[in-house]
Amino acid sequence: MDFLMSGLAACGACLFTNPLEVVKTRMQLQGELQAPGTYQRHYRNVFHAFITIGRVDGLAALQKGLAPALLYQFLMNGIRLGTYGLAEAGGYLHTAEGTLSPVRSAAAGALAGVMGAYLGSPIYMVKTHLQAQAASEIAVGHQYKHQIFPPQSWKVALAAAMVSGIAVVLAMTPFDVVSTRLYNQPTDAQGKGLMYRGLLDALLQTARTEGIFGMYKGLGASYFRLGPHTILSLFFWDQLRMLYYTYTK
Repeated sequence: MDFLMSGLAACGACLFTNPLEVVKTRMQLQGELQAPGTYQRHYRNVFHAFITIGRVDGLAALQKGLAPALLYQFLMNGIRLGTYGLAEAGGYLHTAEGTLSPVRSAAAGALAGVMGAYLGSPIYMVKTHLQAQAASEIAVGHQYKHQIFPPQSWKVALAAAMVSGIAVVLAMTPFDVVSTRLYNQPTDAQGKGLMYRGLLDALLQTARTEGIFGMYKGLGASYFRLGPHTILSLFFWDQLRMLYYTYTK
């Protein structure tokens, strides 16, 4: 039941924060491997991106990829919060004296986060493809025209796991940028012609061609999304747990 309540809580938060995820995805793909000033900036900042997407693609486009986003949140956070909740209920986070152990708590949280991100990775890739789809005049990155699970979906699970284990936005953003690009890079049926060979190669290429600021594309959207999503997830989780324990006792 902890897994179910955790997943539902994350889905509730996702309904409100998915538009910011759409904005973040497009800003991170904008000007991919192009030097600053050599490409047209369709999205100048978070607020301009909202207006541009709503005006050109329509307001419904701000909720693109919602179905896989909800499924991803249900799996990832259901596993993450549910596993952590089980560890807490089982007393594994406390010392022999009964006090909460920061080391055990951090280790349990990191392990739960990595598990959730890894298992949800294929769905995250589909979400990224759908959120990147746009009208030609504001399109960025590779434009996939499908809604299936790509064959290389598990190859970038490590990047997603690394992102989920970094708590600070400034530290997370470079990995988030390259993770989005790894998920959205085109490939043929033989797996050849990839733009990036892996996480480290994506980091190096981005830094070399776009500079340090290229590593922080979509930072504003990430910042504005992280707070509300975390607060709403915990709020819904707490309310669901209260309802469950109220009606089962």
